[in-house]
Amino acid sequence: METYIQVALLVLFLLCFIIQLYFLIAKQNSLASYKPPEELPPVNLPISVIISARNEAVNLQENLPSILQQNYPDFEVVVVNDCSSDTSEFVLSEFQKNYPHLKVVTINEHERFKTGKKFALTLGIKASKNEHLLFTDADCQPASENWITRMAVNFSGTVQLVLGYSPYYKTGNFYNPVIRFETVKTAVNYLSAALNGDPYMGIGRNLAYTKTLFFGAKGFAAHMHVIAGDDDLFVNQTATPQNTAIEIHPDTFVYTSAKTTFRSLFKQKKRHMGVGKLYKNSHRRLLSIDALSGFLFYVLLLSCLIFNFEPLLILGVFLFRLVAQFVIYRKTFRKLNALSLLWYLPLFDFVYYLYLNVFGLIGTFIKTTQWK
Repeated sequence: METYIQVALLVLFLLCFIIQLYFLIAKQNSLASYKPPEELPPVNLPISVIISARNEAVNLQENLPSILQQNYPDFEVVVVNDCSSDTSEFVLSEFQKNYPHLKVVTINEHERFKTGKKFALTLGIKASKNEHLLFTDADCQPASENWITRMAVNFSGTVQLVLGYSPYYKTGNFYNPVIRFETVKTAVNYLSAALNGDPYMGIGRNLAYTKTLFFGAKGFAAHMHVIAGDDDLFVNQTATPQNTAIEIHPDTFVYTSAKTTFRSLFKQKKRHMGVGKLYKNSHRRLLSIDALSGFLFYVLLLSCLIFNFEPLLILGVFLFRLVAQFVIYRKTFRKLNALSLLWYLPLFDFVYYLYLNVFGLIGTFIKTTQWK
């Protein structure tokens, strides 16, 4: 009986290894060979930058200038002041005195009707004057004054949707390296998928699309009942191989601060993972297979070693996958300015797959009721 268990564990382990190798080579390798153009392209497409902000006075004071002062000839910034009870109204009115291209849309709190981010963004989109829209958050700051230029240049031909990248600042906080690693891995997955002709998600901190695409899909109507998903669910609903492009030039990175406590991190990840069940079936299947096979790979690795069954083979397979990851991720992590995280790979990769499975289950069964 013990031999049968050992053989079964080995077969399952090798199966997970093969699945993981498939995802690594066939799905994630596209970004490694992708090169964004270095030359700053000329573009003069009118752009509306839209930000939804609730009680973000401090962040607006700190980050809004870097957006208002972008090196771009024709753009407006639309900030939706969503039921704020802090000094956001005063901060925005002061900015308007010096920046005429800043437009403020104010939503007042209603006793019965509670609004969410999707409602705020919809009002911001309706208030904007331009066809091409660029989205970020109040707690975000572009890496350079060329952010709008490099994002806007992707709107050519049939492209109506541009997926950007938004990393976290590096700090000494205990959770920071893990959060940054998870962000890079997520980016590798969704950016590679777009390059492979199967886009499935984007990040609202750095995302662009057209009004035509938004209203053609009836906005967020298909998932308005879900508190999150203004970015990834919308992309999952509307993205096609023909209408989607990616932009990963370092000038276009939009930085923000990661959560610093377990409670705030748990709340954020629960909200993010809760929308995955609404992805298209094909995307849910692929993401579930990747998450489950990655987690089981480590569980079965330890199980086989504990049972002392072919330890040299088990360790050889583990090292083969690890070397393959280093080879491919070295290029992608460098592109995403996260090469230092690669040295944490043996530990953080396990934590990443543990996180996907744990929060995937939590997001499936626990409903999130507020976005701020």
